[in-house]
Amino acid sequence: MNREQLRAIQEPMTERYRRHPEEALVTLRATGTLGEGITCSIGMGRALAEAGLHPATGGDGLSLRSGDMLLESLAACAGVTLRAVATSLELEIETGTVHVEGDLDVRGTLAVSKEAPVGFSSIRLSFELDTDASDDELNTLLRLTERYCIVY
Repeated sequence: MNREQLRAIQEPMTERYRRHPEEALVTLRATGTLGEGITCSIGMGRALAEAGLHPATGGDGLSLRSGDMLLESLAACAGVTLRAVATSLELEIETGTVHVEGDLDVRGTLAVSKEAPVGFSSIRLSFELDTDASDDELNTLLRLTERYCIVY
């Protein structure tokens, strides 16, 4: 897809949203079904995913983990957003990798320590890109990717 194709797809929508801002409000939904043992199944697009406990909290490692899925969602969103922004800026990205890391102290969720936070204390997002873009262009690309990535 090139810049003109992307604009052709998005321009009618952006114009409509300028005239009717209420039409731009979207509610995203997810539904989970409690499963056997300590699992919960969720529909992911057209697939079904079963989430369970992380091995560090007693899981067997066979089920997906919600923390991993959150980080994967961020990686997917950031990657798609980066591609869209690069297309809009007419920057050629040959290949790339999105890296997401999240730190957590499982003592919090296991109620081992009231001082330990529940959830991620830090999440880091980085990219490895094969491109001829200048440093200024890359800085703009990353700034706009962070700005427009809905999961970030």
